[in-house]
Amino acid sequence: MDLFQKVLGVKDHEGKRIETAQLKQLYKKTLAIAWPSTVEGALMSIIGSVDTMMVGTLGAASIAAVGLTGQPRMILLLLAQALCVGTTALCARRKGAHDHAGANACLNQSLSIITLIGILMTLIGYFGAEPLMKLGGANEDTLALSVEYFQIISLAFLPSCWQLCICAAMRAIGKTRVTMVTNITANLINVFLNYVLINGRLGFPALGVKGAAIATACGTIVASLICIFVVLRNGGYYHLALPKFDRVTVSGLTKVGASSMVEAVCLRIGFLMLARLIAGIGTNAFAAYQIVSQVTSLSFTLGDGVSTAGTSLVGQSLGAKRKDLAMAHAGVAYRIGVFVSIGLMLVIFLTSRQIALLFTQEEEIIRGVTVSLYVVICAMIPQNGRVILSGALRGAGDVKFVAVCALLSVALLRPILTWFFCYPVEGWLPGLDIAVMAPWIAFLIDSIIRDRLMAHRLKQGRWLDIKLS
Repeated sequence: MDLFQKVLGVKDHEGKRIETAQLKQLYKKTLAIAWPSTVEGALMSIIGSVDTMMVGTLGAASIAAVGLTGQPRMILLLLAQALCVGTTALCARRKGAHDHAGANACLNQSLSIITLIGILMTLIGYFGAEPLMKLGGANEDTLALSVEYFQIISLAFLPSCWQLCICAAMRAIGKTRVTMVTNITANLINVFLNYVLINGRLGFPALGVKGAAIATACGTIVASLICIFVVLRNGGYYHLALPKFDRVTVSGLTKVGASSMVEAVCLRIGFLMLARLIAGIGTNAFAAYQIVSQVTSLSFTLGDGVSTAGTSLVGQSLGAKRKDLAMAHAGVAYRIGVFVSIGLMLVIFLTSRQIALLFTQEEEIIRGVTVSLYVVICAMIPQNGRVILSGALRGAGDVKFVAVCALLSVALLRPILTWFFCYPVEGWLPGLDIAVMAPWIAFLIDSIIRDRLMAHRLKQGRWLDIKLS
């Protein structure tokens, strides 16, 4: 057996090893879809980090205030994101089955539903900003700033929903370059407006946190307009039309979306509990948590990019009735994730303090960020592994299992472990920054458990027989 097979070889659903020639084609196809999505995610994370750096010039309270808006925003997006998971799964299946009309029908029906969701989100976000921020853990230092920021970004929730839906459909057919160009362009606009509006440049007023919110909203609106242009132009795979709702499509969207909704609810409840726990330690600890979150979102974009490829190719393979290729694509994606994780671990290990210095000059925050990153490094392989395997299972429509894992791990295990390390263990071992590292120690344990659960589920093969319509 050659070295390529020993290191990168995978098997199909019957346990037969994929031949080298076909295996190389699978890697080539996976990487072709994964790299635009990875570049997109990496650049968006970098831009998001630059956003945090710019806000960081206003002080720890501003970093914390903007960070506090993250979980309430994601809670409002739950229903929209769940619908988009269903859109990806159905469009991928229909692409694989060469059902062009069916894929278009799915997108148009999804867009109509998500428009109503976006309007509701805007109203709740704008008029309910203050209670949402208090729910997220805002205190007297951060409440007014976070409410102002959240009300402004709420005005862009509807275009954000359109963007999510169209990008989900594009990823389903492997058109990840479209989503890459869309999101990178919009986020570059966001960075430019941050530069001129936060501290006042090029004759613009210095608006502080309000300026950061305006920049974020404008970037989102631009992204939405680009997505709409893509589906309006002639010659593309998709085209917009008045939807004709049919039972099969709505049933498929509901079947996948409902389980995704449960998963997302568990995730957001868990993350909200984590944010409140960390916010209770102090402003500096929460600022360190937000900085590490920015770095981890960048480091895991490679896993997310490969996961996107796995979702698309698994869905298309099952639509074409090729269970062997579906299993092989999942295996290929997982192996790619392991190798890129090793590279990232080395980079972050060598540059952890320098990374912290990009965000702040406060030594207490720098120390908290540095020690937390050492814990995150240990979680990279299982974290990216579970993200990639979850993507493969979602592509097959096996979202119920993923949702149950999220319930057990994120909504129960991680908050309990975070509390345990934040308070009892910190009390037993004072002076070791255990409280600052607590959410990342819990994150490490969660990543290992879910990675093994997903791998076991994949090996069982039940997901290969799920019907979506």
